[in-house]
Amino acid sequence: MIKIIKFSEKKIERSIFFLIVFSSLIFILILNLQLGSSTLEKLIRDIESDDMFLSSMSSVNHIFINENNDPLNLKNLTDIFFSLASSIRTTDHRSFIRNGLPGLSYYDTEIVVAGEGTDLTTLPYESTPPIEVLMKEMEVIEENLKENTPPNNTVLPSPKDSNIFVYHTHNVESFLPLLKNATTPKEAITSNERANVVGLGKYLTAKLLNNGLKVYHDTTNINQELLNRGWKYSASYAVSNEIVNTATSNYPNLEYFIDIHRDSARKEKTTKIIEGKSYAKLYFIVGKENEDYKKNLAFAEKLNTEIENKYPGISRGVFLKTTADGNGVYNQDVSDRAILIEVGGVDNNLDELNRTIDIFAEVFTDVYWEENGGMKE
Repeated sequence: MIKIIKFSEKKIERSIFFLIVFSSLIFILILNLQLGSSTLEKLIRDIESDDMFLSSMSSVNHIFINENNDPLNLKNLTDIFFSLASSIRTTDHRSFIRNGLPGLSYYDTEIVVAGEGTDLTTLPYESTPPIEVLMKEMEVIEENLKENTPPNNTVLPSPKDSNIFVYHTHNVESFLPLLKNATTPKEAITSNERANVVGLGKYLTAKLLNNGLKVYHDTTNINQELLNRGWKYSASYAVSNEIVNTATSNYPNLEYFIDIHRDSARKEKTTKIIEGKSYAKLYFIVGKENEDYKKNLAFAEKLNTEIENKYPGISRGVFLKTTADGNGVYNQDVSDRAILIEVGGVDNNLDELNRTIDIFAEVFTDVYWEENGGMKE
């Protein structure tokens, strides 16, 4: 009996050692990569934690063994740590190719609904502006700007009186025609709300208010918050997640969440001519890492269908993304009515963008009243 106790103690110490090493590795990764909660969740899910738990338990009690009757498997632990450090999974050969060929992860985006001109060669993608651009303030072209907000209902209601929340994870995304001395997509960045996606959010909010909806527009400068914290641009969703979750905690009436972005593609891919007028194309992104993503997907598809029925060709489609090519959740786990919409690209001008916001506001209002059993008075 004494020998058995000593043997078990050694096994327990061995298991504790591996658990400490594993926990330390996670902590180091968080500090070095500044991972958001959704990314960390994905990493933990990817390491097949059930197998690791059973392996650890089996080193103490051989009742807990894996299907190969193997106690603690050092090879499995090595694979786990290697996967966390390199994003390569030894059990998934595609991960070797994806990480070995630059740009291949771009094709992880799944086309759910293909809009006009959409195929594997025109998939949307997320680009990260250089830090020097993010820290620089671009000047705007005043003659190309005008008031984005319609004349009525320009005063925002309180969040507690609203059930629609408009916000911008990448708030500095802007448009070249509105900026001085900006010629490349990476330079389409400014914190000036009249020339970035926040201006589109203001315009949309005013339109929805005019339609009788209750909307709150959050204009937090997330890029500045990242700079203040010393965080990378890739941590934008970690900050917007804080904003969204704080809003849902304080204002439980919030149900619809609209995150407005712009794409990095050039004008030929992001523009549509309808009856002689030029419009900025739009599309929807749904995060597949959200456990209930199918509900968000159904809502995005519904909006997309209504838009295409009324204005054929204006949508580039609906896309599913995982952490292989983006955040993977996009704050859509807070509600099955949370969407991410990309409006236009770096070359679209204000008239084109506003015309498209008019269309989206019209369709969103119709869908809203349909779902809420009412209509605009």
